[in-house]
Amino acid sequence: MTPMPSAVARALERIDRLDPALHAFIEVWPDEALAREREAVARRLPLGGLPFAVKGPSGIRSFAARRLIAAGGAPVGATSVPGPGTHWQTWGRGAHGRTVNPWRADRTPGGSSAGSAVAVAAGMVELATGSDGAGSVRIPAAWCGVFGLKTTNGLLPSPDRSGLASAGVLARSAAAAEPYLRQVLDGHETPATASPLKMPTPVPVPVRLALPLPAVYSEDLGFADVDPEVAAVVGRAVDRLVAAGTVRLVERDARLLDPVGAWTAVRGGAPDDPEAVRVRRTNDERLAALLADGALLLTPATPNRPHGHEGPGDFYSTALTWAFNLSGHPAASLPAGFTGDGCPVGLQLVAAHGADLRLLAAARAVEDALPAARRPPAR
Repeated sequence: MTPMPSAVARALERIDRLDPALHAFIEVWPDEALAREREAVARRLPLGGLPFAVKGPSGIRSFAARRLIAAGGAPVGATSVPGPGTHWQTWGRGAHGRTVNPWRADRTPGGSSAGSAVAVAAGMVELATGSDGAGSVRIPAAWCGVFGLKTTNGLLPSPDRSGLASAGVLARSAAAAEPYLRQVLDGHETPATASPLKMPTPVPVPVRLALPLPAVYSEDLGFADVDPEVAAVVGRAVDRLVAAGTVRLVERDARLLDPVGAWTAVRGGAPDDPEAVRVRRTNDERLAALLADGALLLTPATPNRPHGHEGPGDFYSTALTWAFNLSGHPAASLPAGFTGDGCPVGLQLVAAHGADLRLLAAARAVEDALPAARRPPAR
């Protein structure tokens, strides 16, 4: 009987077969990945050679990647990020050309964790690392129909000096993302004291929460211009969650100040700009009231559907995500359904500071109540 190919061998086969059309990877490391898998199996490490991808050329040096490797993960390659001269929030460029959305090749997968989202959506890897400074995990997760999590800002080390970016993960589902959080959090050590090369201590990830979960739903956060069909898809998903007894909607004011100016000031090195300080303080106060008593905030992940490769035009795809980079809250995008033209739509979940494990558990409960995520047709 022919032995079953290993998980890494299967991942490499799918990359070899699918990536020439999708352009999700800039580099692939077959020999190193297979060697790491053999070592992980031989040493009986927790992840047992789980194949994963890392974001961009420097992703292999990230805190999360090193922790996953220490736990027996096998990185198979580096995924695409925006190339020179492209809008950072728009797309990626792989070894074979511009990264395409696996659902519609004429549309962008989002960015900047573009290749990571595509690699997961197409089943080339089990999960992929990402980073999110304005929606760079949640936007491609939404547009590729996968799960994406931005961790609480400061929970994990980040090279971003502005403090806006935090580490994240993309996976087929919230359940599939659990190995990431189990291994990278290392108990309750702070980023300043955690050793990225130390064997991670498994973190208990809660599987069940008391249902229904209190939640506030906002279509636009009081300022965003949302595509009516995107809003309708997310609205139907929220209605389904209520009908299933997964969430209980509570009436709280979900209006925030538009963060565009404050985000731009902080990113540009002017965090003390008076208007930026005012916007951040106001939104922080409103979010504290919104998320009190363990409530979740539900919104569309993006105000628009995936746009073409020519760019977003006048749309800010980040309109509903970057407020939580300014505030630092953990946030996730889950598949909510599709527009009539076949584009995936994401439902964003936001939780209180440091409630990353609770957010993941809530995301699992939400997934259980929604139709199972589909995989894009093979190319």
